[in-house]
Amino acid sequence: MLEKEIAGFKEYLVLERSLSSNSVISYLEDVNKFVTFLESNGHQDKSISFIDESIIRDFLVYLHDINMAPASRARTVSGLRGLFTYLVYTGEIDQSPMELIETPRLPKHYPDVLSYEEVLGLFDAIDLSSRWGHRNRAILELMYSSGLRVSEAIGIKLNDLFFKDGVIRVFGKGDKERIVPTSEVAEKYIKLYLEGRGRDKIANGYEQFLFLNNRGKTLTRVMIFTIIKDLARKAGIRKIISPHTLRHSFATHLLQGGANIRQVQEMLGHSSLATTQIYTHISSKETTEAISHLPIRKGH
Repeated sequence: MLEKEIAGFKEYLVLERSLSSNSVISYLEDVNKFVTFLESNGHQDKSISFIDESIIRDFLVYLHDINMAPASRARTVSGLRGLFTYLVYTGEIDQSPMELIETPRLPKHYPDVLSYEEVLGLFDAIDLSSRWGHRNRAILELMYSSGLRVSEAIGIKLNDLFFKDGVIRVFGKGDKERIVPTSEVAEKYIKLYLEGRGRDKIANGYEQFLFLNNRGKTLTRVMIFTIIKDLARKAGIRKIISPHTLRHSFATHLLQGGANIRQVQEMLGHSSLATTQIYTHISSKETTEAISHLPIRKGH
């Protein structure tokens, strides 16, 4: 059933929508689930015009009854929506039976964030007397006080530091440049790290990068992840955290402190406000603590 329509849909996905082979396979798998459902219910000889909203709803009930995960059901609905949109586009049907079908809502999973005390505990777990103590403190302070992605932090160069103005330059997704403020604490530890960096080996071509490893090359995401996991263990933090947790915590703490969501959007470099709004759910508990009282305060 629907062999001709599915063959045309596949060609449409490849030639007109230029989807990857994996995406095409996913679409066709979702459509084939629906075809199997139709055939198992004795509809294999029916025409495409037979399929209406009630058939689609029966199919969704079937997916629910076989305990298909919500994410898989949502993807299947998306695949069917694509098929019937294509059939309307080609004139094979006048109206899509998916028009009034809602995509199954997925449970919201909000990222873990650290409390103010946990952020400070993470920083205090760093052994500043160790060879890489000042470097590790500098990069964590910078990631937290400026809300940086780990990729942005490891890409910072010396000419991206504008301490006189209290800001740094970072390059985010799509190499998009933005200027963000940073804290005096981060500046303090960066300067302490730079004082000793000259004694370390610096590989050719890496002279301008701020944060370097023991081979004189840039740090990797995995290295920073390992550093943070080790510090969390030492600080007794049981939450599942990663380098991105510092960014989540920064945004949440700013909103809790009364910052405007658009200011936070600009700081984080989000192209869509909807992406930033997740933090309004995380920080729904109201607080009267001002931003000047956050762990990114001056001094410390």
